[in-house]
Amino acid sequence: MTDASGAHPRIRSYVLRAGRVGPGQARALAEIGPQCMVAFQPGLLDLDAAFGRIAPRILEIGFGMGEGLAEIAAAHPENDYLGVEVHTPGVGALLKQVGERGLTNVRVVQHDAVEVLTRMLAPASLAGIHIFFPDPWHKKRHHKRRLIQAPLVALLASRIRPGGYLHLATDWQDYAEQMLAVLAAEPLLVNTVADYAPRPATRPLTKFEQRGIRLGHGVWDLVFTRIE
Repeated sequence: MTDASGAHPRIRSYVLRAGRVGPGQARALAEIGPQCMVAFQPGLLDLDAAFGRIAPRILEIGFGMGEGLAEIAAAHPENDYLGVEVHTPGVGALLKQVGERGLTNVRVVQHDAVEVLTRMLAPASLAGIHIFFPDPWHKKRHHKRRLIQAPLVALLASRIRPGGYLHLATDWQDYAEQMLAVLAAEPLLVNTVADYAPRPATRPLTKFEQRGIRLGHGVWDLVFTRIE
């Protein structure tokens, strides 16, 4: 069963995990949160009003502790970045960096990304979407829980404007293969390369990724564009 957006109502973009909110994160939530947090709403979000300007908008789903999103936003002040994350420690960590870096082009929604995409974001409203290192659910019996499935990819593609992009990254080869197959089957998307893309300079290396590379682990980037 699907709704009008094409999204399966039972798709869930996360699994809740316990986590301690540190004092710096709590302070950022209290002090930076009111300026940067956007409450979930069942109607379309006015992005121009939320950011206070007109600019290209990039969505990042599941930004973890926010290091990458903050670095990208700092390097590209011409863009606005909407981060969606459910885990409070990660939201607090990102807001802490927003405050320390003096970023004005970051907004955060602490809610399920599928509902944000379906309810709050209009079709063709985004210049790009980032999903970096989603949970690989590495056991075969858990593959059905993986975020990157055809119904969600169709929803993602519908929210990207013509000429915009979808950038995924994973350090699990079998998940990369699944991602490639699912994205290649989406009629609104076209691959920018033959299969996997070199890591774009716009995606900073995380400490975890750097450690994995030193240990010989692979990382696969996929960059697809929305057809004109």
